[in-house]
Amino acid sequence: MRQNSEIKAYLKLQKKLIILQYAKKFKSVTKALAEFKIPKSTYYKWKKAFDKDGEIGLKRKHPIASNHSNKIPEEIINKILEIRKEYQLGSWRLKWYLERYHNIFISESSISRIFKRYGVERLQKKAFRRALHSKRYNKTTPGHHVQVDVKVLILNDSKGTIVKRFQYTAIDDATRIRGLQIYKQQNQANAIEFINYVVKKFPFRIKAIRTDRGHE
Repeated sequence: MRQNSEIKAYLKLQKKLIILQYAKKFKSVTKALAEFKIPKSTYYKWKKAFDKDGEIGLKRKHPIASNHSNKIPEEIINKILEIRKEYQLGSWRLKWYLERYHNIFISESSISRIFKRYGVERLQKKAFRRALHSKRYNKTTPGHHVQVDVKVLILNDSKGTIVKRFQYTAIDDATRIRGLQIYKQQNQANAIEFINYVVKKFPFRIKAIRTDRGHE
């Protein structure tokens, strides 16, 4: 089947070359169009492609959607690259990390393709991995550890315009009590305001706050 498709592609390429050479030899596009019964627009499309890229320009190219419906948002791609650089995680561990801490669901194969597309090098076998929040469910004392994280939200306002918001979330490891606020910007001022909100609202004293070491 593959050989048949390759033969067909080769014959189509040769046909285009013959038509272009025929028109050049007799210096008559009209004669070439009449002889081979092809539209004028098709001939000039082939000629333009040949003049630009040679024979390669005449080969059929698969169409690529400029805005694919399943395209991964730029914010998620940046988050993946940021976490990879920060924690040195492989594609599977990064997938689980995104689901657990950012509520982002993306396949392992998509993460691998992002690594390849952006030239992310493979991890060394003895690569250092920063410790994750792997024991957050082991705390029994309320307020002993409160996890704080920021998630990017892509929303539509009342006019249909796409806007970006930042969801600050705090979760107590022992009681699972959650605090949540949404801000227009991700900065230090909003982070301080959110922590003050958490300290005020949580019904116990907070001993330690853990974050993913984001810039804010």
